[in-house]
Amino acid sequence: QVQLVESGGGLVQPRGSLRLSCAASGRSFSIYGVGWYRQTPGKQRELVASISGVSITNYVDSVKGRFTISRDNAKNTVYLRMNSLKPEDTAVYYCHRFGPGDFWGQGTQVTVSS
Repeated sequence: QVQLVESGGGLVQPRGSLRLSCAASGRSFSIYGVGWYRQTPGKQRELVASISGVSITNYVDSVKGRFTISRDNAKNTVYLRMNSLKPEDTAVYYCHRFGPGDFWGQGTQVTVSS
């Protein structure tokens, strides 16, 4: 069984920064890709960034140059560094492990507001 636990969300002013963490339990986490998604009320969950098992990364256009996804396989953890945050980045952020099964974290709230 795989469990994913997100942390690092909170309230931040526009142009501020946060780093989200997604800590995973279970074996072989390092071979799977992981995605960070976000969701706001009434909207579909959106894939923001992803990282493959060999650390190839992809980003949605709206966060390119501001967000960085990375992973530390020794710690079974994937990070999302978010810089130059905007109010439109406000959402619940979830991590998701790709591959067999449907594993999601519980989400962490990010609020960008002055």
